[in-house]
Amino acid sequence: MRWKKILCLLWLVPAVAAHAESKVIKVLPHFLDLRGRHALHPSLYERDAYQAKLGQTPALRSALRFDIQWKDGGLKEAKLRVELRGSPAGSTSTNSKPVVLEKTVKPDGWFSNWSAIKLEGEEYKKFGELVAWRVTLWDGDKQVGEQKSFLW
Repeated sequence: MRWKKILCLLWLVPAVAAHAESKVIKVLPHFLDLRGRHALHPSLYERDAYQAKLGQTPALRSALRFDIQWKDGGLKEAKLRVELRGSPAGSTSTNSKPVVLEKTVKPDGWFSNWSAIKLEGEEYKKFGELVAWRVTLWDGDKQVGEQKSFLW
């Protein structure tokens, strides 16, 4: 009797996994310091404190990195797109055209995946302060997931 339950579960697991949906689960925007670090120690409290310091001191920043947790839902290959709205330093207005970053990603886990996309170099220096962001997951020309900031 027990083996019938096990067999039934083994039969249901692939069926449930095949119907999993593709989506963006979590987005963590982080400033990077001049040495490319987002934290000084592996503690969430220390990371948040360091991010607050970098947020208040633009001279200590070198880039902006988005750590994105996403679920593939059976996709073989997908594309992550990050759209950013910023404001020039010392201004209250936003840039009219958002900056768009894209990365082709392949699933490498059973449940979810993490990918990072950076805005760095001259493009970051011209960007100014981050006002709003939107991350989308694409399967070819079809958008299959989205996560956006409050001000988007």
